[in-house]
Amino acid sequence: MHPKNIKETFQEIKETDHSGHQAAMFMKAATNKLQLVFWETTAGCNLECVHCRRLDVSSQLMKDDLTTQQAFRMIDSIAETGRPILVLSGGEPLFRPDIFKIAEYTTKEKGLICALATNGTLVDANVAEKVKASGIQRVSISFDGADAETHDSFRKLKGSFNRAIEGLNHLKKAGVEVQINSTIARHNAHQAKELYQLALDLGAVALHIFMLVPVGCGVEIADEEMLDPKKYEELLNWFYDVSKENKIQTKATCAPHYFRIMRQRAKEEGIKITPKTHGMAAMTKGCLAGSSICFVSHKGQVFPCGYLPVEAGNVLKESFKSIWEKSSVFARLRDTDQLGGKCGVCEFKKVCEGCRARAYYETGDYMEEEPYCIYEPTRIAGKESQE
Repeated sequence: MHPKNIKETFQEIKETDHSGHQAAMFMKAATNKLQLVFWETTAGCNLECVHCRRLDVSSQLMKDDLTTQQAFRMIDSIAETGRPILVLSGGEPLFRPDIFKIAEYTTKEKGLICALATNGTLVDANVAEKVKASGIQRVSISFDGADAETHDSFRKLKGSFNRAIEGLNHLKKAGVEVQINSTIARHNAHQAKELYQLALDLGAVALHIFMLVPVGCGVEIADEEMLDPKKYEELLNWFYDVSKENKIQTKATCAPHYFRIMRQRAKEEGIKITPKTHGMAAMTKGCLAGSSICFVSHKGQVFPCGYLPVEAGNVLKESFKSIWEKSSVFARLRDTDQLGGKCGVCEFKKVCEGCRARAYYETGDYMEEEPYCIYEPTRIAGKESQE
């Protein structure tokens, strides 16, 4: 039998733990245990998003996508690591004619939790029913604007906003949980509140905001789209306020300093951070790349996350389990003592770590300091005051 999954354990702690002690022990025990695997099922996609992590997106399936049998072998090895959640992403995963066969193998043969990340434009009533039948528990749909004009211009397909809403409604009708993912950058930061309201109005179970990372096409738009560090701080403080409303599940992704902000704000408010007060955010930390999550490309390459292009191995050459357990890249990421710059001396480094992908983009070293964080660690601030 598989051990209890993260969601089940968290629910037990949420209902019984009010001091935060059990949550802290749970986090310690879960250190470097694989929780999420994001698999880029194909680089093929029907959209041409300006922030895509890829430069070589195709309007067709790629010849070097993993085959069905290669995917099965990878999933077999993923299951050997425990019971992580497998997220089928892309590109557009619905491009693959075998996607539901793969989902069924994941959920019904291997007993893993499976999620689907899609742009939503290809979801009709029939597809929604197939999603439900395959055992996929949750679908994330990306909305990069609170209105059609903003979203469609970013996704490079007129009508994609309305089609995504239609897809979301089909999934809800089929009884599938839907979360909304929103990449926040300069073009839509002013719509953050409207995106939050959109998620509520559409009946999504969760809103995950992704702070833009300069990778793939994102490099080309970095100068015009990356938010100023002060704006990041302002937006993440707003998101903390939103989380306390408890109207919807919220998660800040690719924004590890949110977990520093959460602790600063909680201290100011005299609130202990527990699952009861801060939800799932109390059970995790900022950058999880290589320590709790990883990303598998459509070619089988394994990366710490989808935004950090440092290869840890390839499932076509060795087992996923071996890569996860023995990769030197992952070993380095798991050692916070190797963090450089102000991240290395920051008192919040174990709950934040800074974005390793942004550090890599700026310096070429993924263990260097987070370049989009305005916080000055007390050790640095204290030294400056003495000088």
